Amino acid sequence: MKIAVVGATGLVGREMLTVLAERGFGHEEVIAAASPKSIGKEIAFAGRMLTVVSVDEAIAERPEYAIFSAGAGASREYAPRFAAAGTTVIDNSSAWRKDPHIPLVVPEINIDTVSEDDRIVANPNCSTIQMVLALSALEREYGIRRIVVSTYQSITGTGLKAVRQLEAEERGEVATDPAYPYPIHRNLFPHGGDFQPDGYTTEEQKLVDETRKIFADPEIAISATVARVPVVGGHSESVNVELRRDFDIEDVRRLIAGTSGVVMLDDPSANVYPMPILSHHKDEVFVGRLRRDPSQDRTLNLWIVADNIRKGAATNAVQIMQHLIERRK
Repeated sequence: MKIAVVGATGLVGREMLTVLAERGFGHEEVIAAASPKSIGKEIAFAGRMLTVVSVDEAIAERPEYAIFSAGAGASREYAPRFAAAGTTVIDNSSAWRKDPHIPLVVPEINIDTVSEDDRIVANPNCSTIQMVLALSALEREYGIRRIVVSTYQSITGTGLKAVRQLEAEERGEVATDPAYPYPIHRNLFPHGGDFQPDGYTTEEQKLVDETRKIFADPEIAISATVARVPVVGGHSESVNVELRRDFDIEDVRRLIAGTSGVVMLDDPSANVYPMPILSHHKDEVFVGRLRRDPSQDRTLNLWIVADNIRKGAATNAVQIMQHLIERRK
């Protein structure tokens, strides 16, 4: 099998290579593709070195699968060309997520929305993936009427430039090419993505649009606020969710704990709750601080944490590919 990783030299692209090796693809023919400035560089994969090639060269190899983490512009340009060559593209950018003809997939929830004819599959935004996975059993059992979510998002979601900015500021230096308009060291700001005319950001809008699409319910009311925090281990989310039917809190706990890919860390008496330091380099979504909201009927609060580079991006994409490979055997 040939597998292309497009954007292989970036933060998520490198993690995609790591996840491929961890999940048994180390002996496959993996093609590392990136922008012209990276062509010819070498990158480690499964105990060997891969030479980075152009995207055009990767298309010419006609791989069975291409996993993209190269930005929306590159995805719009190259994903259809891979698809035309018979390759199934799993794209991590925002390019195809809102397209009604392109499935938006978290495998544990809706892998069945991918048909045999689909040649482009969209990977949701990192903050969306962890939230919908944690809530998926509740959506099936009770239905969801409304979600209010505030995210505390790791700088790794912005990319290597943000990581370098934080590292420079931690050394007491001023970053020469900052990713953010303000210092991030010992700071946070309510700004992720670009501001829209309505005052919300594109990161906040993704949580609205993608959640409705994944749950196939355009009626879910969703309000989101995104904050960027000086953390590298993962994204955290405070979620208030109103269900359509009343619930027993222990039944809710059982449903969440029984969701594939979710781990409950919820023992407040022992100070046990999810934190980015615990989710770093892990594939699971961690849930804690589960409690009924006394101010609103049929409503509860929970705290959700996941490594945004792993389950929020690389792992979810590779899992989609694994499911499609198994289906097509």
